[in-house]
Amino acid sequence: MNGGKGRRRLAGRASAGRGAAVHRSAGARGRLGRSREVSLDRITTRGRLAWLNSAGSRIGTTLDLERTAQELAEFTVPGFADGAAVDILDSVLRGDEGSRWTGTGVPLMRATALCAVEELSSLEPTPVGETSARAEEAHETLLHRYCLRQGRPVLVSRMRNEDFIKVAPTESAAAKMRAAGVHSYLAVPLIARGLLLGSADFVRGPGRPPFSSTDLALAEQLASQAAVYIDNARLYGREREHVVSLQRTLLPRVTPVTPGLRVQAEYAPSTAHHGVGGDWYDVMALPGGRTALMVGDVMGHGLPAAATMGRLRTVARTLMTLDMAPERVLARLDLATRDLEDEQVATFLCAVFDPADSTYTLASAGHLPPLLLDGRGSAEFADVPIGAPLGAGVIPYDPIRLKVPAGGHLVMYTDGLVKSRHADMDHQLDGLRSAARGLTPEALEGGGLIGCAPADASRFDEAVLLVATTATAATTASAASVASAGSADLREWQLPQEGRAASVARSLVTEQLAAWDLTELADVCELVVSELVGNALRYGNGPGRLRLLRGERLVVEVSDTGPDLPQIQHADLSDEGGRGLQLINMLCRRWGSCRTVTGKVVWAEQNLPS
Repeated sequence: MNGGKGRRRLAGRASAGRGAAVHRSAGARGRLGRSREVSLDRITTRGRLAWLNSAGSRIGTTLDLERTAQELAEFTVPGFADGAAVDILDSVLRGDEGSRWTGTGVPLMRATALCAVEELSSLEPTPVGETSARAEEAHETLLHRYCLRQGRPVLVSRMRNEDFIKVAPTESAAAKMRAAGVHSYLAVPLIARGLLLGSADFVRGPGRPPFSSTDLALAEQLASQAAVYIDNARLYGREREHVVSLQRTLLPRVTPVTPGLRVQAEYAPSTAHHGVGGDWYDVMALPGGRTALMVGDVMGHGLPAAATMGRLRTVARTLMTLDMAPERVLARLDLATRDLEDEQVATFLCAVFDPADSTYTLASAGHLPPLLLDGRGSAEFADVPIGAPLGAGVIPYDPIRLKVPAGGHLVMYTDGLVKSRHADMDHQLDGLRSAARGLTPEALEGGGLIGCAPADASRFDEAVLLVATTATAATTASAASVASAGSADLREWQLPQEGRAASVARSLVTEQLAAWDLTELADVCELVVSELVGNALRYGNGPGRLRLLRGERLVVEVSDTGPDLPQIQHADLSDEGGRGLQLINMLCRRWGSCRTVTGKVVWAEQNLPS
């Protein structure tokens, strides 16, 4: 704070007409019609100090920067001034540090808060959210010269006619200030930790005495206190943005294209200061055209929860890459969660969609049940057996298999979508189901349920929403009806349990590839399907079903009831067999196998022609 002599000299120069300050006067966006309180110029010094002390309970009540600036403006009107405006550096609003401005111009400022009594409602301030115009060198004001560049206050105790254009942003605003009877102006810098954050300026109108040196000292004290609150809000906003950015980078950037399924995902961070945490989702394309959908929620908030979320998502993706069943994925994830040093607990819901019969296989680790919509107005929660949360050490998990009709939806979410401070969970789930019934399919797939979540202070947690829509019913055929295949991207046949199974499989694959105009892949695909069917006959109690999928790549798979997964064997020159999987490994992009309820599936994948 400047000494009294310095303030008096500055006030004397200002009132002598040697300069005036540019002011964003309060106007229509301020709080109008406020009842006048007792003015500080009419109370004792003790009352002024009590007023200044009360600022601690009325300014900085939240960690929102814009709200804190508005509280500063509202606190000073009408007790201290008839109009107030707060401008913040544009860089500070973006979370950067304040400024030690040394340039010849003026740092870019943005109007952040306005407040005025009703008598000054006709003024024309710079609207909130807009940047202030830079002054030309020939029209440099006291606000620019002292308040913004040197960090010193400006006092124009009694304004003359020529001062208004130097205070108002435009000539029209200057005329309205003069017509409204504004006669005194005061501006103070907002400085915290030695850095300039912005400025606050005040005006007084008819019926009020002009600002004095005592008012200047009081405004400096208030600005110093408010600047700390504004800087705290800036620091919190920056740190929160870092956590949100970290969490967003740990989530999928895009969802893969999967046959028979459209998937839309939404992530909504909480508005609460502690609401950023460990909610996550993932979508993976699996062999054979299947799709894995995963939603999880790590207990707790902040960086530890976000870091744990990233580790669990990585483990889950690794397990799903092995094409494991959902219940086995949950069991392995539980072991991995227990090995974490921070002893976190998480809920998790895993679903695997099979386009061959439009079914989902689901398993839950303490997660909220998914919502099933049949596309004809019905919406019910799936009765998934709820196991213990990950990290609790209570396994195994039980799966459930559900069929969804064409055009139906599976809605997976985290508890932030329904959790509220003012209603129990059952009531909120009923509200979610009713809201889903009332949405059109387009709105549902567009994340419309996010808008139905508790708002404002009622919603105190982040939310993840995953909506999977069954596009069309997959076509399943028998060997006798393969001629009616049409142009479906997924074909499935039941193979005979005898020696001619390989010949039947080759014929089915050749005909289907011709129908898809992929005859150039027929030779390799015939060899691959012969080896897969041969292995099923030799080691798997005979082949089960043959599936052919045309997506981003061509996938052929054969199921059987054998328990042992195939492995590539080293074959000597004199060995008559053992080279089938080696050939598949060389001719195909990749191959693999996974266990099923009745046995296993072996698949191989080829690249499509460019």
